[in-house]
Amino acid sequence: MALQARIKPAPARLSEEQLLALEAKYCSWGDTVHYAKELKLFDRCEGIYVYARGGTPYLDLQMWHSVVNFGYKNERLNTILKDQADVLPQMNSQFLHEEKILLAAKIAQNMEKTFGVKGRVHFNVGGAAAIEDAIKIVRNHTGKNAMFAFQGGYHGRTLGATAITSSFRYRERYGHFGDRAHFVPFPYRFRCPSGRGKDCCDMSCFKDFARQFESEYYSLVNPKTKNSEFGGFFIEPVQATGGYIAPPKEYFKELKKLLDRHQVLLVDDEIHMGFYRTGKMWAIEHFGVVPDIIVFGKAFTNGLNPLSGIWAREGLISPEVFPVGSTHCTYSSNSLGTAVGLGVMNLIEDSDFHVTVPQKGTYFLNLLRTLKVKYPQIGDVDGLGLALRVEMCQKDGVTPNPELTDKIVNIGLKGKLTAGGKTHGLLLGVGGYFKNVFNLAPSLYITEDEMDLAVELFEQALKQALGE
Repeated sequence: MALQARIKPAPARLSEEQLLALEAKYCSWGDTVHYAKELKLFDRCEGIYVYARGGTPYLDLQMWHSVVNFGYKNERLNTILKDQADVLPQMNSQFLHEEKILLAAKIAQNMEKTFGVKGRVHFNVGGAAAIEDAIKIVRNHTGKNAMFAFQGGYHGRTLGATAITSSFRYRERYGHFGDRAHFVPFPYRFRCPSGRGKDCCDMSCFKDFARQFESEYYSLVNPKTKNSEFGGFFIEPVQATGGYIAPPKEYFKELKKLLDRHQVLLVDDEIHMGFYRTGKMWAIEHFGVVPDIIVFGKAFTNGLNPLSGIWAREGLISPEVFPVGSTHCTYSSNSLGTAVGLGVMNLIEDSDFHVTVPQKGTYFLNLLRTLKVKYPQIGDVDGLGLALRVEMCQKDGVTPNPELTDKIVNIGLKGKLTAGGKTHGLLLGVGGYFKNVFNLAPSLYITEDEMDLAVELFEQALKQALGE
């Protein structure tokens, strides 16, 4: 009796309404939660689904913005995390542990096999922090702080990353950015930046950029010395937040030739598209160029730890040119993250994603193209691997329609869609220059049945949004 008297009953679980009231009062709204009108609480996840508190399954077509490429609650990776938590859960990043060394070696060896170039790896926490490290490498090597980046590009929200992210909205509240990048039009074929129409891409946007190197009065270069004011060009091979836009096949080859002539480093941001999202380990592999620096994160640990990193060719990162203490973060090579990252690399080696992802992408894309024929509001459908885009428009099939896009998102969040006699929700990621593009990034393990269900639910949400 005495023991029973000391055991306190578990506190009653707060209702969803009570929790949302606390959130409204105590949580900052400075993050992205309140982009949505429908706020939902989720309490478990598995495979390609997350589950609301009441048990409703939500089919997730954005997988935490391409973080969870290998599925929620992946048993193999979760076990690695749990085992490491029992052995070496914490370790000062100033000291070495086995997983850090093996993971760096695997990535560097992968790069050498893929690109034929030797290099080294530096770890950090979060994609934006890794971008900051890449900026430091560029500035250290070139002595220049001016950078090129693309219109529509996204590289993070730290001050340095924000300076090379094209959206002024991200900088608007924070004063003048002296290191703001020079933003170059991206070859967005559906909305040609040169106004030549969606079916005519002669890479005129690249030609216009290249012409700016012909005279010192165009402000980019001294043609006599071929010395540019700019040290690096930060790219996404497939624009992510910009709306999953892939350029023409030859674009980056021509860009790299131009940059090499003027000693401008090419920095490849693979944070969103790396780890087989596009059907190759690195999205830049589709375009036949070798970057000077590659930045990675997100799916690196399948969302179990915020580990990120950069690879740079040896001449940029060797101890002679980037010595001890050049950059550091307390949690950079944390032991939990490196263990899971090593697990991801081993999982990839044991898988055939180079075969299955393109096959699944083709199947999904065909389903979406069939849907496009039925609805003029779907202006464009395209994709590379399992990075797929659906651009929503007015009935003319061209004018952006962010209002319709938002309606579909919130209908999915309500969790009242039905299929096979069951109630479902649908999670969709939105991007695009006009916030009218669905960025579809499902699990790399998605099945054909799940893709069929996804399109069925999407069409149902679309019909409701159109008032049908």
